[in-house]
Amino acid sequence: MSTALWSNSRFYGPELLQISDAVAREKGLEKEKILEAMEGAIQKAARLKYGPEHDIRVSIDRKSGEVSILKCITVKEVVENEVTEISLEEARKTDKSAIIDHVLTTELPPVNFGRVAAQVGRQIITQKIREAEREKQYKEFKDRVGEIISGVIKRAEYNSVTLDIGHTEAIIRRDQLIPKENFRVGDRVRAYIADVSQETKGAQVFLSRTHPQFLAKLFAQEVPEIYDGVIDIKSVARDPGSRAKIAVYSADSNIDPIGACVGVRGSRVQSIIRELQGEKIDIVLWSDDLTTFAVNALAPAEVSRVVVDEENRRFEVLAPDEQLSLAIGRRGQNVRLASQLIGWNVTVVSESEALEKSNQEYHAQSKEFMVALDCDEVIAHLLVAEGFTSIQELGNIQKEEMASIEGFNEGLAEELIARAKNYLQKKDEEALEKLKSMKIDGDIINIDAFSSDDLLILAEHNIKKLDDLADLSTEELRELLPHLDENCAGEIILKSREHWFK
Repeated sequence: MSTALWSNSRFYGPELLQISDAVAREKGLEKEKILEAMEGAIQKAARLKYGPEHDIRVSIDRKSGEVSILKCITVKEVVENEVTEISLEEARKTDKSAIIDHVLTTELPPVNFGRVAAQVGRQIITQKIREAEREKQYKEFKDRVGEIISGVIKRAEYNSVTLDIGHTEAIIRRDQLIPKENFRVGDRVRAYIADVSQETKGAQVFLSRTHPQFLAKLFAQEVPEIYDGVIDIKSVARDPGSRAKIAVYSADSNIDPIGACVGVRGSRVQSIIRELQGEKIDIVLWSDDLTTFAVNALAPAEVSRVVVDEENRRFEVLAPDEQLSLAIGRRGQNVRLASQLIGWNVTVVSESEALEKSNQEYHAQSKEFMVALDCDEVIAHLLVAEGFTSIQELGNIQKEEMASIEGFNEGLAEELIARAKNYLQKKDEEALEKLKSMKIDGDIINIDAFSSDDLLILAEHNIKKLDDLADLSTEELRELLPHLDENCAGEIILKSREHWFK
């Protein structure tokens, strides 16, 4: 059919439209794409006939199918190419209304394109149709990223497996397969569409069976309440093929989200476990209270206390000694998955370890108070027991407030506060003397944002001039002085750079 089309000396309009309709239906493409491919093929064949140096344009009437072949010449003020350009003076000999950049057209008659031209035309149409098919495949699958798709194994290689998913192929790389998972040609496999890229050979669809969202989508397929939106999956953490945690929540108090996901006698969760090659799944209840969520996330282990550090987004979890190994899990798996599920860093310590650490801190703080205040052990222990953690706190407290503590009177409180202030003053004087010897710039001191200890740390790291400080980033300053929060460190850096802009 194609050979007859190109070899005829005339173009039959209806025939072109019929061919474009048939190809569009067969390939599942838009008719417009086929007609554009035909226009390109006729244009290429016409250039072979009339010369590639000519500017030849082809159009097919979308209603009648008639083909128009036009030779175009552009009106230019300065003619550089005599084949495709014409001067304004010459143009006005044939068209008095011609202006600069106006295109003059001459209609060329349909010709017998011959065997070579017909072959070129077929090649161009074939190429254009393939390009249209690739574009269609890409558009189809790029909007399906995040879905689960089923396919048949076409090739199984060492580094990947290739699936036939209908009109195209998809790839699962070895690192996206569950460990120890082996497939044979002809096996049907379900996987998660992780990414789609457009390449020269067509849409490249990349699948995954290890992606956390693969687990979430499997639950959505097995649990109608999730599919209907009655139960929400808040987060997922996986150690593919070994263990996973999924946090679920329902705003409806009449629904048990964990029970719904487990199913009658575990039927729902067991089908997912079989799909994931025996991967154990912990279903935990999500909570907007971080402490509660952390306790739930560490299940099946039981914990006694959770300390929250919001600034650094971390938890320190206290677990009974007999629950410690269960809370941490084999090779740290349980605590690692809990961290991923929450999105915060989680550290688990045993109660005995925490107690020992607390005792060490208690004795160290007591010793510091004994040295700095020249007091006995009883008074130092009392201060630590009341929650004092530094000499600075004692130096800034009111006499009446300290006197109200059981075991202290007004005279003892006044004496301890005086000793604390003397100790701090002496330390500041020693620090200033040391700073002078280290030749730190006065402009840094005048920023009035650093203690003497802070200035010493900066000087020890060769931050002695204002420009040295200004060159630091917020993160670098916080590495040197961890007690500074991000906003405070940022303000100090900005203040140190003010002289750059004056």
